[in-house]
Amino acid sequence: MNTSQTKTPTLAVWKFTSCDGCQLTLLDCEDELLSLAGRLHIAHFTEATSTVEPGPYDVSLVEGSVTTPEEQRRIIEIREQSRILVTIGACATHGGIQALRNFADVSEFTSVVYASPQYISTLATSTPISAHVPVDFELRGCPIDRRQLLDTLCAFLAGRAPDLPNTSVCTECKRRGTTCVTVAHGIPCLGPVTQAGCGALCPAYHRGCYGCFGPMATPNIRALLPILSVNGMSTDDVDRVFHTVAAAAPAFAERRHDESSQ
Repeated sequence: MNTSQTKTPTLAVWKFTSCDGCQLTLLDCEDELLSLAGRLHIAHFTEATSTVEPGPYDVSLVEGSVTTPEEQRRIIEIREQSRILVTIGACATHGGIQALRNFADVSEFTSVVYASPQYISTLATSTPISAHVPVDFELRGCPIDRRQLLDTLCAFLAGRAPDLPNTSVCTECKRRGTTCVTVAHGIPCLGPVTQAGCGALCPAYHRGCYGCFGPMATPNIRALLPILSVNGMSTDDVDRVFHTVAAAAPAFAERRHDESSQ
């Protein structure tokens, strides 16, 4: 562990099953990244450099879900080497779109996709990092919001907790003065049950939120379902919108229980 105050804190960035989009968000910080590099020593980040330094690390950012036995082993090793572990993106926080496998037969998928499925080593489920090791902070989204990422890293450097919201996307619409797309235009939207943090990006462009930040702390999905139906969503449409990038989030995965109780 990097305990000496004279040493530059070390940062490691790790990839599990994912598309790399959240790691690219860090690279997209551009000017801010240069400033951060002066305060944080990037010891492991294979998306950016082939130079890899051994741990332990002060902060680890982990992208992606756990979908293989090798990843199960590796995340335990990373947790042991990391003073603070932050999961980044919907795959790491909720299992990602690949968690659709959790509702089907993986062996059937592999038999169709691969010519020699007997060589494929995979798990039956795609699970978030928190299902395997303790996580200190979560940055949600697909991809993550660069402002949250920068605030989290700056918070670490300042010795404070990051400012991560626990309200819904609706509060962000109100803060930025965005007219409610559901009330004004009848557009189905998951904003009332989705955690804030994106800056209400989709509603700002006249689109309904599709829940990529996952459920807020206390989502009232039962109250939202009739509104989605009134605004033209069939049962299949509702299934589809809840079973996307945060499919494995318990509140979204168990949505049918709320619907059946209507």
